[in-house]
Amino acid sequence: QVRLVESGGDLVQPGGSLRLSCVASGSTFRFWAMAWYRQAPGKQREFVAAVNTADITTYADSVKGRFTISRDNAAKTLYLQMNRLKPEDTAVYYCNTHSIDGSVSWGWGRGTPVTVSS
Repeated sequence: QVRLVESGGDLVQPGGSLRLSCVASGSTFRFWAMAWYRQAPGKQREFVAAVNTADITTYADSVKGRFTISRDNAAKTLYLQMNRLKPEDTAVYYCNTHSIDGSVSWGWGRGTPVTVSS
């Protein structure tokens, strides 16, 4: 059974940076396209960024140019480098698989909270 554990969230000032990590234990990680998602208070969970098995990346328009997604298949770990953070980036961040139809293949982890505030 796959277990997703996200970490790295914190309170940060606007303009700051954070690096999130997600370990996918029990998975055949290297065979899956992976993504970061986020859910802000009172809002639905939304797509943030994805990386496929060929290391091709896609981003939501709201984070393009500020966030970078990457993966380490040997460590079964997904990363999200977040720069020039804005208050509207405040959310709980989750990782999971990625597909064109928006579905995910594994159960959700607890996520890691990111708060951007002065």
